[in-house]
Amino acid sequence: MSQLGFQTAVSLVYPPRCLGCGGQVESDFGLCGSCWRDTPFIGGSICDSCGTPLPGDNHDDCLKCDDCMITPRSWTKGRAALLYKDNARRMVLALKHGDRQEIAEPAALWMSRAIEDLPLENMLVAPIPLHWMRLLKRRYNQSALLAQALARHAGLPVCPDLLQRQRRTQPMDGMTKEVRFTSVKGAIRAHPKRRHRLAGRPILLVDDVFTSGATLSSATDACLAAGSGPVYVVTLARVIKNT
Repeated sequence: MSQLGFQTAVSLVYPPRCLGCGGQVESDFGLCGSCWRDTPFIGGSICDSCGTPLPGDNHDDCLKCDDCMITPRSWTKGRAALLYKDNARRMVLALKHGDRQEIAEPAALWMSRAIEDLPLENMLVAPIPLHWMRLLKRRYNQSALLAQALARHAGLPVCPDLLQRQRRTQPMDGMTKEVRFTSVKGAIRAHPKRRHRLAGRPILLVDDVFTSGATLSSATDACLAAGSGPVYVVTLARVIKNT
């Protein structure tokens, strides 16, 4: 049987299913029309530091949202693919807590489109790390899955263990912004055996959700302290106040 014939046979037995609702779709890792409409993709004018959509059609690369004006970021530019609500929120939670690892592949494709305007030359991709105890419990790091898939889509090298979470931190749900930043300050460092990979080169940090930016700030500080070049960040989803 040819490869095409084999794929056709497999699709008949296991037809592609929508990532959102499980309904049948035309291709693997797709969304049906209803779930696509319920997925808030980010486009148009955005904050240059975090990717939050902004009103109007001004595409000036110096635009900042209120959060990023109040809390200046240590990284150079930030992007996000989705708003953290509706179907996007459901997919993030399914990837993070529901063992829906197959979501990482299409999610990374959406993220790769969000970073198309960033300077990608010589860039190294790295995920936000989990503490080893949390990784043992969850079995996988969703940010590492996103980083590896994103690197493939963007044609960039990736270092899954570039950073280490050297101190276990408490889950930050319900914490104020100030407590979040205090909780993760100094919790992340560059892996001692990987520091040579980031020396002087731009780094793209990958995470699933941007809320306050506290964890991304800690990771950025770790990269810069280890001698990296400029740091950029991208997340699958961005939490904004009116969601």
